[in-house]
Amino acid sequence: MPHESRIPLTRLDPNAPLVLDTRALSRQPGSSREMRLSVPAPEDFGVEMVGVPEGAAIELDLRLEAVLEGVLVTGTATVPLEGECARCLDPIASSFEADFQELFVYPDTRSGGNAEDDELRLEDDLIDLEPVLRDAVLLALPLSPLCRDDCPGLCAECGARLADDPDHHHDVADPRWAALQDLAGEPSPEPPEGGRGDSGPRGSVDQQGKQEG
Repeated sequence: MPHESRIPLTRLDPNAPLVLDTRALSRQPGSSREMRLSVPAPEDFGVEMVGVPEGAAIELDLRLEAVLEGVLVTGTATVPLEGECARCLDPIASSFEADFQELFVYPDTRSGGNAEDDELRLEDDLIDLEPVLRDAVLLALPLSPLCRDDCPGLCAECGARLADDPDHHHDVADPRWAALQDLAGEPSPEPPEGGRGDSGPRGSVDQQGKQEG
């Protein structure tokens, strides 16, 4: 039976842009390191109507500090955003800053490595910053982004962009008069041949009536 190594294999790629090496801290509480990085944005980094384009540059201002239980990461991420306005559907582009702080615990602390499920761990002195960055940015993004706070949106009748024509409107008839307008639009019936509609058969009936009398 082959011998199984007791050294856990790391799942992290040390060359990945958002994987950071903390060995320079030497696990000495109080030691710290400041870093400024520019990393490409991962895929699917956004919400439905706005997000960070894949591969766009994310600027990170980081501070890594060794504490008793692990490495405390504090930072600010500046990200470019692209999307569309939730009201007028025009494209929008802006930048956004998100602050974050997270403790990555050493695997051999917390009562033998029994850290909580929601806590992040170091793996061979490596930390993966992507889940922290996703939480910091995505939870702060608006679900309904606007090109401007007072965007009037689109006309509900024709879809015209109301910002281009502030006086845009449609004349809407009172539905109570709709039936009368339909009647007014119908042509009048033409009189029968031979004269007015009230002469003819009615006159014959009158004559018969006189004869019978």
